[in-house]
Amino acid sequence: MKIDASKIKELREKTGLSVIECKNALEEANGDINKAIEILKKRGLEISEKKSSKEVKEGLIGSYVHTNGKVGVLIEVNCETDFVAKNSEFEELVKNLCLQIAAMKPTWIDVDSIPEEILKEKIEEIKSQYKDKPQNVLEKIIEGKLEDFYKEKVLLKQSFIKDEQITIEEYIKSKIAKFGENIKVKRFVRFEIGE
Repeated sequence: MKIDASKIKELREKTGLSVIECKNALEEANGDINKAIEILKKRGLEISEKKSSKEVKEGLIGSYVHTNGKVGVLIEVNCETDFVAKNSEFEELVKNLCLQIAAMKPTWIDVDSIPEEILKEKIEEIKSQYKDKPQNVLEKIIEGKLEDFYKEKVLLKQSFIKDEQITIEEYIKSKIAKFGENIKVKRFVRFEIGE
C-alpha cells in the first residue's frame, strides 16, 4: 500500500519519530493514523522494556524557575551515554519534566517510591469513607481511588501537560524508543515560596 506523504508528515509531527518508522507503522496500519500511533506506542513499550535494565550513568540536571520567582524545580534525568545527554531533544525532555513538576506538583517519581505507611493510610481513609459498601465493591472503589491518587501525586502517572492524551511515563518511553537508550528520572525537588 502506498502511503501518502502528508500522512507520514502528520504522524511524524505527532510522535517525533523518524520518517521510516512512521512510514512502516502507517503501512502496517493500512494508512490509519490512530492505529499507527498504537503500533508505535507498542514498539516503544517493547524497546523501553528491553532497555529498562541498562545502566544509566549519564544525563542532565535540569532547572526551572517560574517568572514570578515563587516556584522552582531541580531534576536529575539519567540516560546511558553522553551522546544522548547532549542531544537537544533530551534537553527538551528534561525541560518539559521541570515544567510538569512546577505545574502539577507531584510528590513521588513512581508508585514504588510511595512510602508503605502513606499507602496504608490512604487505603484506610478510602475504607472509612465507603465502609457501608459490600467487600467486592469496596475493593473496586479502593482500586479506582488509588489510581486517582497516583495520577495526582506520582510524576510518571500524571497526564503530560503538553499532550494530555499521554502520561509522563508514555512520554519518556517514546524518547527511550527514539534514542534507543534507557532514560530514568533519578530525583527531583520542587520549591514554592511559603511551602
